[in-house]
Amino acid sequence: MVAAAGATELITCVLALRDQILPPTANLTTPDPECDLDYVPNEPRRADVNICMSNSMGFGGQNNTLIITHPPGG
Repeated sequence: MVAAAGATELITCVLALRDQILPPTANLTTPDPECDLDYVPNEPRRADVNICMSNSMGFGGQNNTLIITHPPGG
């Protein structure tokens, strides 16, 4: 999946927008209490998803960020 990781993450974002479900963080059992985030541990959760951001960091400085939203009028 090294070469396809960014595409897979983008597909996950598109599905989150379409289905209005936040994908879970697999195997998250002990969140850091110092890091105050809205975790989604082990089970997906329904939410109003309007914007998704996908960060891809690759070998040799091949880094990019994609931000996707619902299409206008959609």
